[in-house]
Amino acid sequence: MTDATAENLKSVGWSAVEATGFIALVGPLWHRTVGDMHEYALVAEDKHHNRRGVVQGGVLMTFADRSCGMTARFVSGSESLATVQFDTQFVDAARIGELLVSRPRVVRATRSLIFVTTEVSAGERCVAMASGVFKVMKDGRERAT
Repeated sequence: MTDATAENLKSVGWSAVEATGFIALVGPLWHRTVGDMHEYALVAEDKHHNRRGVVQGGVLMTFADRSCGMTARFVSGSESLATVQFDTQFVDAARIGELLVSRPRVVRATRSLIFVTTEVSAGERCVAMASGVFKVMKDGRERAT
């Protein structure tokens, strides 16, 4: 990602998400809040391509999982959640250079589980749909079953 791209994202309200580990290798991820909706963005870079030259499906899954999980964290107020189930449908190919946007929506939240769905889009095109269930961890050490 170029500095100009990053500056352009910042100018329209996006801020970079701090990340370590695997997500740092995938990103940078971007976040903004529009009204009461959380939005996330990822610029598809050359490092994201598959053998066909389009964005690897695993990148789309990772982006959808992380954006849904972050939204679940905001809703629950918990710092620690675990993905216990996640489904993804690939709708169209995402191309290198496109801005991918995820707008997660919480379907239901209980004390222990958060159900979230999202659509990942590139411009006006839906490229993936996903839904997940996230377990709220009590102390950060509890393991998902």
